[in-house]
Amino acid sequence: MSHKRIPKRKAAIAAGGVVALGAAAILLPNANASQDGSSSNGAAAAPKTLKASDASDLASQLQDLLGEAFAGSYYDTDQKQLVVNVISGDNNNVIVQAEKAGAKIREVDNSLAELAAGAQTLKTQATIPGTAWAVDPRTNKILVTADSTVTGAKWDQLESTVDTLGSGMATIKKSAGTFKTFLSGGDAIFGGGARCSAGFNVTAGDGSPAFLTAGHCGVAAAEWSEAQDGQPIATVDQATFPGDGDFALVKYDDPATVAPSEVNVGDGQTVQISQAADAEVGLQVFRMGSTTGLNDGQVLGLDATVNYPEGTVTGLIQTDVCAEPGDSGGSLFTQDGLAIGLTSGGSGDCTVGGETFFQPVTTALEAVGATLGAGDAAGGGEQAGAGEEAGAGQEAGGEEAGAGQEAGGEEAGAGQEVGGEEAGQEVGGGQDVGGEDTGAGAEQGDSGLTETH
Repeated sequence: MSHKRIPKRKAAIAAGGVVALGAAAILLPNANASQDGSSSNGAAAAPKTLKASDASDLASQLQDLLGEAFAGSYYDTDQKQLVVNVISGDNNNVIVQAEKAGAKIREVDNSLAELAAGAQTLKTQATIPGTAWAVDPRTNKILVTADSTVTGAKWDQLESTVDTLGSGMATIKKSAGTFKTFLSGGDAIFGGGARCSAGFNVTAGDGSPAFLTAGHCGVAAAEWSEAQDGQPIATVDQATFPGDGDFALVKYDDPATVAPSEVNVGDGQTVQISQAADAEVGLQVFRMGSTTGLNDGQVLGLDATVNYPEGTVTGLIQTDVCAEPGDSGGSLFTQDGLAIGLTSGGSGDCTVGGETFFQPVTTALEAVGATLGAGDAAGGGEQAGAGEEAGAGQEAGGEEAGAGQEAGGEEAGAGQEVGGEEAGQEVGGGQDVGGEDTGAGAEQGDSGLTETH
């Protein structure tokens, strides 16, 4: 498996290369990797063209600025703009400041408090296995999803609960599949007859090398190996599932293990992970898994609650990225090298599609007391949690707000050249990623793993 011990010199060489991503024969657009500088000189109230990572940082700052008027936000991938929902009121000054900061302002009816109250009602009256809900800022409603097992009296209960929330508060959709965690028997990382995928290498609080994976993998087995029936190479230190998340910290048994901060995307390609960041609805994301390889999609909802057969899990990210059994724990990340999530579960597969839910990496790191990457060797340690310089700057609403004019520049991290001149030679090399050539990996036993090197 590709996270095995390697010499420090070789690790430094591996960590230094950033390659272009390929997913199912698509080419990543260069536009997302750079900010359109021409917008910085436009009118103060004109929405600015932003990288998705900058939009997420700006949204966080504008939430503080707007206070109770803030009703969620999302990233418009077509326009490359941050759309911020607001509740109209007397204080228009903060809205003007938000517009000056570069956001597109949209007045809506439902406040975050009202949406949270609706979600609490669903939790109290409709916690039914096979259901999930998350706030969708694009519709300013709660998106309720029911899988194929929710029928008869269960469906009636769910539908009547949604009706009690009032018109314009929630919508229900049916999923053809069944909500389940994506753990399976097979290859990749193995424990107790189960198969999962490793997510991101981290440094534990005591300085030892470790990786993050799904919590339901961590509770399924205490020890994990790189081959079926192989010798254990890592031991679970902490695991949470079900409940407030789905994450586990697994420490490598050999303290000399070198665990660079990068994701293996198959075909000998890696993407260096520069830091952890929060998801934003509309964000384009990529998932790497040991079963299905590299796949992409968008974030659909945040703070999702999922009622698995094993119990309820809260605080997840909802996406339209496909996944299958064995992908559990795998990494969710962006084109420019931001760690976003760990694969939890969902419905469907990579033939018909479906919903997949992810554990936010930032929450997992904070809970287990770890930092992203392998410290100085990987260059990711101190930057976990999105870093101070990654976003829109500290002065949202003022003249300098600009939504991170320098983000994506020289200090934007490992992803700045993805899709650029130096990466261009490799674009298209990933066309087999997720296909027949991915499963075997570059080395025997790799199996196109979802983990970092």
